[in-house]
Amino acid sequence: MGGIEEFSLVDRTFLRAYRWRKIDPVPWAPLEKPLSDCRLALVSSAGFVTPDQGAFDGSMRGGDPSFRSIPSDFPTADLIDTHRSDSFDHEGMVRDPNLAFPIDRVRELVESGRIHSVSEEHFSFMGSITAPGRLVRDTAPEVARRLVERRVDVALLVPV
Repeated sequence: MGGIEEFSLVDRTFLRAYRWRKIDPVPWAPLEKPLSDCRLALVSSAGFVTPDQGAFDGSMRGGDPSFRSIPSDFPTADLIDTHRSDSFDHEGMVRDPNLAFPIDRVRELVESGRIHSVSEEHFSFMGSITAPGRLVRDTAPEVARRLVERRVDVALLVPV
């Protein structure tokens, strides 16, 4: 794992000055059945979109709190990287979107019986949201509602 010294001066200064939120108690829901009986959905902050969806708005102050719905059967290779951050190398996730949106690995887990099923809908958010108020207040509850509607037992959060 790299250290803060690997970031640009601008990013290091921002990270040192940023007022990180502390959430206490941490929300937690224990899994009440085996994964082999669960339906799983992916929730990634990779900023991926499908070709027919608009890119995340990289100019929005504090970050774009919206999300994109990614169909379960969408070809992984066709996902488009619209993540706004230049503080990490995007090359790996562009070459293999499974690094940030591991839907092919999830499909393999279903095929092997390790997971019962996969949701027909997954969610992509923009990472690097420095003002998360709208995300917490508006967007996250909408995605949670949709996950409950689709009877998802486990949401695999994939931070980027």
